[in-house]
Amino acid sequence: MHNWHNEFMAEYHRQDILQEAEHIRLERIALQSRVYQPRLFERTMFKFANWMIVTGKQLRRRYEVPCVDCPAPSGSFAR
Repeated sequence: MHNWHNEFMAEYHRQDILQEAEHIRLERIALQSRVYQPRLFERTMFKFANWMIVTGKQLRRRYEVPCVDCPAPSGSFAR
């Protein structure tokens, strides 16, 4: 009778371990599928990078485009 009881308990514990492993797997899947929520630092850096890009484009437009209506080239692209 003890052997049957030990086998029953071993099977019970095995199923319990399998259920726990499945639960952990589902928790990992749920954590990976969350929507990305940027925090304050990420939002600030994103806005700062966009500001730098816009400012750089304005500076390039100002200094790299040669003066078309200048009578003589001065060597400087600044207007």
